[in-house]
Amino acid sequence: MDRTSYIEMQIAIFNAVRKKSVEICAPLEPEDYVLQPMVDVSPPKWHLAHSTWFFENFILKNHLNNYKEFHPVYGFLFNSYYESIGKRTFRQERGHLSRPTVNEVLAYRNYVDENMRQLISEKGDNPEVISLLELGLQHEQQHQELLYTDIKFSLSLNPLDIKIADISEYVSSDNSKSWIEMPEGIYDIGFEGKGFCFDNELGRHSVFLNSYKISTGLITNNEWLQFINSRGYSNSLLWHSEGWSWLNENHIESPMFWEKNSAGNWVYYTLDGRKEVNLSAPVSHISYFEAAAFAEWAGKRLPTEAEWESASEKFNWGQRWEWTNSAYLPYPGYKKAEGAIGEYNGKFMINQMVLRGASVATPENHSRKTYRNFFSASARWQFSGLRLAG
Repeated sequence: MDRTSYIEMQIAIFNAVRKKSVEICAPLEPEDYVLQPMVDVSPPKWHLAHSTWFFENFILKNHLNNYKEFHPVYGFLFNSYYESIGKRTFRQERGHLSRPTVNEVLAYRNYVDENMRQLISEKGDNPEVISLLELGLQHEQQHQELLYTDIKFSLSLNPLDIKIADISEYVSSDNSKSWIEMPEGIYDIGFEGKGFCFDNELGRHSVFLNSYKISTGLITNNEWLQFINSRGYSNSLLWHSEGWSWLNENHIESPMFWEKNSAGNWVYYTLDGRKEVNLSAPVSHISYFEAAAFAEWAGKRLPTEAEWESASEKFNWGQRWEWTNSAYLPYPGYKKAEGAIGEYNGKFMINQMVLRGASVATPENHSRKTYRNFFSASARWQFSGLRLAG
């Protein structure tokens, strides 16, 4: 491919990814852009600005000659967690910001996009620029999934039953599960080859696994309802101690977004409004604590991330992020990148559990079997589910 065609392709990819974020937010009203009902959720306006700040701070400032920062305070407002860059708005206070307005944030995006297109035209074949550009786009796609999940949580609290998108959250799945038998042996896990991956996937290495079996299918809403009806949420013997405390402190009795309607039937909130629970669809929005308790109730266990990855080509995945029984830790030989980019993953390798796969909200071409997602054991506003192992 000649340079001109390559640059045009890079600009087209950049434009498509940036456009998608704005399209996700398009059905929102201005008042929706500042909602932040819990600390884990960020306002849509902040997501749009932060992903823009990422390109400005990590690429344009360092690689575009004579680049002029859009606004001197935006770095403080839209830095997420990069300590080495400087002070920033506290995470829990992102929803307090009525200004800049939505239109001003969109103007910020347009300004940065124009400068990024100029940079790509000038230096789009520079290896360092290419690497940072791809990281910026992957980062934005992560925030596109967060836009869906954060918006869903925020709007779920409104009794007006707001509908903004249909992303097929609860599609029926095949209930005829079977078990995949995996022999004892040495397996290789971790990313290798060409293409993008995050640094936490690097360090491909061998692991010894005892023989195990893993389910071909995800746990469904029907199976979860059986867990509820058998008083799984009130049986302390099924729960980790911390999970039992979390359950009681937060009065958890069902997956997030489940509620009973006036007729006494289970319904759940989706981005397309409240719907009756589809019993044959994979369960979603459960915490690690809940997933582990269900596995205990079923007489099985959660797979480790090594078991999941080693068997992943033998089953279908991608509807739910799947909890594993693995803590989020570095692979052998893991090295953080120098500077602020090194804060991207490594600093979170404590008190987190790994999820594997992808979800209905994951952007196209943004999933792979080596992807290591991670959240705290209590997190459940993501599209998280489980499959069992034994």
